Amino acid sequence: MKVLVTGSKGFIGSHMVNFLKKNHHEVFEFDIQDSETSLIEYIQQADWIIHLAGVNRPLTIEEFYDGNTNFTKKLIDLVKRFNPSVKIVANSSIQAELDNDYGKSKRMAEEALIASGLSVYIYRFYNVFGRGCRPNYNSATATFCYNIAHDLDVYVRDPNYVVTYNYVNDICEEILNLIENKVNRELLVILYVKPQYSCSLGKQVELLKYFKKCVQSDEHLPLIHDDFELKLFITFLWYLSDENSSFNFAADMRGSFEELYKSKEFGQISLNMAYPNITKGGHYHTYKKEIFYPIKGDVIIRQRNIQTDEVISNEVHDHVSRINIIPLYTHEITNIGKENSYTLMWISHVYSDETADTIREPFLKEGAK
Repeated sequence: MKVLVTGSKGFIGSHMVNFLKKNHHEVFEFDIQDSETSLIEYIQQADWIIHLAGVNRPLTIEEFYDGNTNFTKKLIDLVKRFNPSVKIVANSSIQAELDNDYGKSKRMAEEALIASGLSVYIYRFYNVFGRGCRPNYNSATATFCYNIAHDLDVYVRDPNYVVTYNYVNDICEEILNLIENKVNRELLVILYVKPQYSCSLGKQVELLKYFKKCVQSDEHLPLIHDDFELKLFITFLWYLSDENSSFNFAADMRGSFEELYKSKEFGQISLNMAYPNITKGGHYHTYKKEIFYPIKGDVIIRQRNIQTDEVISNEVHDHVSRINIIPLYTHEITNIGKENSYTLMWISHVYSDETADTIREPFLKEGAK
């Protein structure tokens, strides 16, 4: 499928582009520095437009309306002229309910889209957080993450103030499912991305400080109690990283494996997702240390000493449990539940060809049952 993403260099837009490419869609990227000629060319070819371009921290009030309202109206006019059958997913903000200039400009953009007669899906996002969000700009979460990761002071005017959040990956997954026809949503109505999370500012700061303490301790991994804490932890690690290397994501018929954090001093943290009835592993390490933290789903982790055949088996059912993976024990993890399982993994060394220390050895010996 051919998809045009406006605001492709922005926080949400850059995530959306990556999601689309990982799922084998052809992506046209348009951002503020690109020409109208390019925009018209992309519109003519697109099956979908994901309209994420906008302004939320301008130098003047007028820029709110130029970047949010007027650009949306221009996009509508170009679509009507060059590809009126294209479907549009447009981002708005919960601020559209408020009487400030940012909210007004987003509400006026919504009204223009609804009046256009085009096929439009409009999403109002809550406060969006995730990896790559710019600190000291328009996100308290990004600022908290950056400051705590770099041992800077954090100021919270009202620790009890509760904020509602959307996670950037959830937004991308919702839009991806929409354009791939995996979910049905109504046209020309205001939509909201789920799940939404509510957390006080004081509680969020406490969690981030706890994450920092855990990563720098011998434990390395915090106790994670719910989806919001997991997503906040993943976000925090991005700001903590002291490596210049990229963070890899791999997915196949078994599930996915995503690198979250790399540090020469503290090792590597990754998130393993497995589909039901899937087994991963079947190898051992000679010197690497690993800790597995199953955080969601039902799994069994089995280890066998390659010299004595001693077996250690740990079955975990939808709760956090710390499992130490022992060197010279071949190991595997199996999802024995009916839903996807998620396991945080700490590895003592950042992965490279030189430090792989991964030797293939099935948990079950040849001929065993």
